[in-house]
Amino acid sequence: MLHIVNKTPFDRNALDSCLRLAADGSSVLLIEDGVYAALAKAAQADKIAGRMGNLSFYVLGPDLMARGLTDMTLIDGIEVVDYEGFVDLVADKDATQSWL
Repeated sequence: MLHIVNKTPFDRNALDSCLRLAADGSSVLLIEDGVYAALAKAAQADKIAGRMGNLSFYVLGPDLMARGLTDMTLIDGIEVVDYEGFVDLVADKDATQSWL
């Protein structure tokens, strides 16, 4: 399953819920304001790193760029994808879950 998180981790618990409930082997894509969670200095960095062995993590590059975060260090193991990569992730998975 592909889990899509678009809310900032600073005022929503969508990412925490996703990390708690995502089954091993799933992928997590951070988009829109969810990209803030991909930063190495983010409060959720340890939680993401703790699930890195069981989940695959991606962040949408254009959303990083739109927020001026392209020069920021990301959590090791998070792959940056473009819109084509986003489509590929959706096509590769049997289902998607958007966390609101």
